[in-house]
Amino acid sequence: MDITAYAQQMTAHCPYLAPSLQRGLTTWTVYRVDGEAEAVEAELFHAGVQASEWLRPLIQRPHGTLRCENIVLLGDVLGIRHRDLMAWPYWALRHLYGPVGIMLGKFYAGEEEHTRSGERTPAAPVSFLPVRAAVRRRDPHFLHSTPDLAAALAAGQDDGRDVFQHLSYDWQEIRRWSKSHLPPAKPSASSRTTSASPARPTS
Repeated sequence: MDITAYAQQMTAHCPYLAPSLQRGLTTWTVYRVDGEAEAVEAELFHAGVQASEWLRPLIQRPHGTLRCENIVLLGDVLGIRHRDLMAWPYWALRHLYGPVGIMLGKFYAGEEEHTRSGERTPAAPVSFLPVRAAVRRRDPHFLHSTPDLAAALAAGQDDGRDVFQHLSYDWQEIRRWSKSHLPPAKPSASSRTTSASPARPTS
């Protein structure tokens, strides 16, 4: 999978992406989805946890705030949209890791995005979840629908805590917890407002 052209186009919309690419700090891990939807969702959540925990210590190093790991989904699961497969894993990961300075986003293949200033960004060639260091002065503005998370992200510091300390490690329990707090589904559209930053592809 060659995503170089898309990443280069996105540098016009994100001040963090060009220096991240120049230093080799934007990475892409590809997962080809297969099997039952619940199993794919569980693996996606697990991949997000791995990426987030991998980033936590690296963010403290020089240029660590430019690091971004992108989790790419390829393939189909019985016609289920990537948007639906990503829904609860993304929601759970964002709430678990936001308070320790990790920001997640989501992009869907073929869908255009718009930045906060209204600029149109290229349609993503693949569906992916960017996992990156939070930009505390900017990212809370993208969380207007979740003010508690915005406040936690703005004030959060990574104190080394276990983000699962008040939750079960069982992904099925986490799924139930997540789904009980999911916001109402938004209609699919060809363009949405994003929170892109270092790869900074993100929302």
